[in-house]
Amino acid sequence: MAKVTGLGGIFYKTADPARTQAWYMENLGIGGDWGAHFRWADESKDDPYSLLSPFKQETDYFGPSDAAFMINLRVDDLDAFLEELKAKGVDILGTQSEDYGKFAWILDCDGIKIELWEQAGPAPV
Repeated sequence: MAKVTGLGGIFYKTADPARTQAWYMENLGIGGDWGAHFRWADESKDDPYSLLSPFKQETDYFGPSDAAFMINLRVDDLDAFLEELKAKGVDILGTQSEDYGKFAWILDCDGIKIELWEQAGPAPV
């Protein structure tokens, strides 16, 4: 039987796509003509994975953003990445460590919450 093999992309509407792409390029170092392009072959962690995870409508996990979604981006060195973001004036909303990785949260220029994640270990089951 055929099956889904992974996340193909995240597509969303914004008032000024060029401004948003410029923000992602300047602050996160990702972008291109069609947006950011990630290759699993570039991932250095063992057993890399992505999640598609629905949340209850009442969740406050995406706050302070009003958006109905949040973007999770994998990073290779969260501590160093956070120092770079702070130097660029990006506010860090918080950080947290779990058995499966370290996390931090920021807002992009459109108020979309971004979760930065440095994976540690295999996927939780």
